[in-house]
Amino acid sequence: MYDLIIWFVPLINKFPRDYKFTLGDGIQNQLYDILEEAILAKYEKGKFVRLENINGKLDVLRYQTKLLLDFKLIDGKRFYYASNLINEIGVELGGWIKQQKTL
Repeated sequence: MYDLIIWFVPLINKFPRDYKFTLGDGIQNQLYDILEEAILAKYEKGKFVRLENINGKLDVLRYQTKLLLDFKLIDGKRFYYASNLINEIGVELGGWIKQQKTL
C-alpha cells in the first residue's frame, strides 16, 4: 500500500485542476484510508470486519483508477502498473481475510 501511495500522489498532483480536486482527492483519501485501516487491523483481535471494509475500499480504488484511464489522465502503461499493485494488495488482503475466517 505504501508503494502505491508513493507512486500515486505525485501523479495526482499533476492532474488538471478539473480532476485534481475531485477524482484526485478522492483517490488520495481512499489510499490513505486503506493504509490506515490496514495498520489498525494489524493490532486488532477481531480483524474480519475491518478487513472486509478494506476490501470494499480497495474495490472503489480499482474503479477510480479505471476512471483515470477513461478520462485519459493516465496512459495504458500506468494503468496496468497501478492495477497490478492494487491486485497484489487484493491478493494479500484476500489471504488475510481467509485466514481470519478459519479462526
